[in-house]
Amino acid sequence: MSILEQLSMALAGDELEVVDLTHALDPDFPVMVLPPEFGQCARFRMEEVSAYDHRGPAWKWHNLTLNEHTGTHFDAPIHWVSGRDWPNGAVDEIPAEHLIGPVCVIDCSAGATLDDDFELTPAIIEAWERAHGEIPAGAWVLMRTDWSRRKGAEYLNMAEDGPHSPGPTPDAIRLLLSRDIRGFGTECVGTDAGQGAHYDPPYPAHFLLHGAGKYGLQCLCNLDRLPPTGAVLIAPPLKIRGGTGSPLRVLALVPKG
Repeated sequence: MSILEQLSMALAGDELEVVDLTHALDPDFPVMVLPPEFGQCARFRMEEVSAYDHRGPAWKWHNLTLNEHTGTHFDAPIHWVSGRDWPNGAVDEIPAEHLIGPVCVIDCSAGATLDDDFELTPAIIEAWERAHGEIPAGAWVLMRTDWSRRKGAEYLNMAEDGPHSPGPTPDAIRLLLSRDIRGFGTECVGTDAGQGAHYDPPYPAHFLLHGAGKYGLQCLCNLDRLPPTGAVLIAPPLKIRGGTGSPLRVLALVPKG
């Protein structure tokens, strides 16, 4: 059998599980809040056009209003100033083969439960590699924190000094880039820590990843259902001409057992 035939049989049988890593997109899903002097991310809105009625007797459909970076979403290199000149840096230009690849999951859930500002550091990554092998080139790296179990205001976790949520340090991102990863993903509203503005450089996941032509995923869920290695991530954003990002449905193919 060909590789694709084997894959089809594995999906049809009991060898592979498809795990959905995506939150449902609805008007109540929290979006990132920036300082008031900056433009803001629009929440998702859905307007009914017709519903098998006088507006359209045989069909139902909706008009949608949303920001590119709403809900579970993809960050392209041109999303950040450091990646604005990166070739093929918009979502419609990203090679399709970059949107499917192996995934490594680093479990930081215990630390994030105790500390809202928990940091993914090089020491944590190196300890993970001693247990599971070096992160391969072209892999997605996902930071599991179980933050996706939070709802509403607890998810954004705003305080007087801004949001507080886990994220990577600059040196952690530099280490991942030395492994030539495909991209980095989190369960929080951004790939950076809530207090990421205080790092050097500020917002290192955005600045360093996109400056290197890498991708970001945020607002993921169900990372507790993925193994540390061995799964495959499928993460194609909408093909928006010149788009800086896009909501998407992120799936993982996971070996059963």
